[in-house]
Amino acid sequence: MSEKPAKGLGMGLQALLGEASRPAPPGEAAAASEGIREIEIGRIRPNPNQPRIQFSEESIDELADSIAERGVLQPILLRPHGDGEGYEIIAGERRWRAAQRARLHTIPALVREFDEATTAEVALIENIQREDLNAIEEAEGYRQLIDRHGHTQENVARIVHKSRSHVSNLLRLLDLPEFVRQSLLRGDISMGHARAVATAPDPENLTRDIIKKGLSVRQAEARAKTARDGRPQRELILTERKVDADLAALERQLGDMLGLKVEVLHKGAGGTVSLHYSSLDQLDMLCQRLSGEPI
Repeated sequence: MSEKPAKGLGMGLQALLGEASRPAPPGEAAAASEGIREIEIGRIRPNPNQPRIQFSEESIDELADSIAERGVLQPILLRPHGDGEGYEIIAGERRWRAAQRARLHTIPALVREFDEATTAEVALIENIQREDLNAIEEAEGYRQLIDRHGHTQENVARIVHKSRSHVSNLLRLLDLPEFVRQSLLRGDISMGHARAVATAPDPENLTRDIIKKGLSVRQAEARAKTARDGRPQRELILTERKVDADLAALERQLGDMLGLKVEVLHKGAGGTVSLHYSSLDQLDMLCQRLSGEPI
């Protein structure tokens, strides 16, 4: 790939839109004909290699409402496809979906003659630069830029204007178990948690503990380090909790009322209350008390 296209890719979609976004001076009708034009939505198909996997229906509905009121404010990027009558999306699939939902018949677009490799590369870079991807999709995008297009991590970082450590940290997410990746996508754990569990011998079990017990990132990092060092788990739990006198008294009071072991984890303005039972009879008693049924 020559230096000139690489520079354009590194600048993202704005570089591709820059010239066409300005009014054409007199005498440049030919250049204008290659600029923004209205394309029938029915002649457009999505990119099968779209790096973005998840599309929020709520955000598409919001965008569709905006498009119905104001129109499509930024053109999508297409390339000719098939018999010359159709087009494939390079960038802007969310706008295309929202335009369909807004019942538009055409959409403003830029058409460029890109080959398969360049199409995939531009789609990846444009999505990453717009921060439209979640962490896993962004990591998959980086891996494709490296595996399919021969970039190093340093080159990827330069092209998408991110730090090399950011690229490296996200790539590690792809080695995590499926449960951990899905927990991150659902928002059950944060990126900080994911980075912590990535260093643990058993990332999945640590993730389950984070979700169940509401562990902070620092606590998750401590657990991962302890697991690597082989320290007993009970020693870590006692070190982590450091329950102050007021919380300890509250735990005892609640435990006496419920007849169960109670654990209170408080952080900031909130926290969690855990009730521990040792038999189904205790669980049944707890359910009856919480529901107000006679015991």
